[in-house]
Amino acid sequence: MKDYIEERVIDLANYIVEEKSTVRAAGKKFGISKSTVHKDVTERLREINSLLADKVRKVLEENKAQRHIRGGEATKAKYKSEDK
Repeated sequence: MKDYIEERVIDLANYIVEEKSTVRAAGKKFGISKSTVHKDVTERLREINSLLADKVRKVLEENKAQRHIRGGEATKAKYKSEDK
């Protein structure tokens, strides 16, 4: 694997763990697609650093468990702002 890809994977993983970030937010921060972020932290990271991969997996599982709540809050805020 190329060095710059490994560096990006590690940077992404650290960002996700430290900020408890979503895949989408990490992609926006690093200027890459959420598909690339997901591939980096689920496939490539396992080959580079399995301990960090486990930490990222836990954050992503937590985000997945909460996504229905976040979606509801976003919809509520959208309609609340339209009423004004």
